[in-house]
Amino acid sequence: MLIDTHCHLDAAEFDADRREVAEHALDAGVQAIVIPAVERANFGVVRDLAAQVAGGAYALGIHPLYVQRAVDADLDALREAIRQSLGDPRFVAIGEIGLDFFVPEIASGEPRARQEHFYAAQLAMAAEFKLPVLLHVRKSQDILLKYLRRHGRIGGIAHAFNGSAQQAQAFVEQGFALGLGGAMTYERALQIRRHATDVGLQHLVLETDAPDIPPAWLHPPQRRNRPGELRRIAQVLADLRGIAVAQVAQATTANALRVLPRLSAAILADDD
Repeated sequence: MLIDTHCHLDAAEFDADRREVAEHALDAGVQAIVIPAVERANFGVVRDLAAQVAGGAYALGIHPLYVQRAVDADLDALREAIRQSLGDPRFVAIGEIGLDFFVPEIASGEPRARQEHFYAAQLAMAAEFKLPVLLHVRKSQDILLKYLRRHGRIGGIAHAFNGSAQQAQAFVEQGFALGLGGAMTYERALQIRRHATDVGLQHLVLETDAPDIPPAWLHPPQRRNRPGELRRIAQVLADLRGIAVAQVAQATTANALRVLPRLSAAILADDD
């Protein structure tokens, strides 16, 4: 069993064949897919889509790249959406939230302050509702950690992690698993591949971030990533660690269920 802990299956890139993409993933052994929201406009979209996909689960949050067009009322809407979703077994986390200092236009001044405002508010909701978070981490590891430490161990997943070894350990100490996906499949991704081999297997989960971050074997013009690629991504992790892919699948599945405690209920929802 494999779990794609981060997949934007609601993206427009899948409008033409979303059902086929989901079926391909299931055939490839991906038995659960976590679909994070990115803004208020798709809260309902990811909720409805998760109910239509085998093993579908969803998270609700406002992505740092979307906060510039968000308003504070969207935080009120998020709180209400979280409250209404607490009884839904497919609702597993607050996300995708975080900070993005890679894009120069939003890495300083008022845009950065706005990112931090939305991040802090959403972390407070995670602490209030005792929910894990799916963290967007780009050039922002230390500031993300600064805010996290104000709330104790919220936990969750550091999505597409690419920080230092010391930062990786700091996230682990805060109750996070590190998300590994397509970027790990490139030989030049030395730091990510070091995490894949050096970080304890009990702290790693798998993800695709589909349709983004395509793995090395997807060549132009077919660069759209799909959750079904997770099987080969798992094999890359197994090869890097010198272990069987079955061991990777077993461990990363257990890790995902540990850091996203509600995910077990989402998987079982299909058996009801």
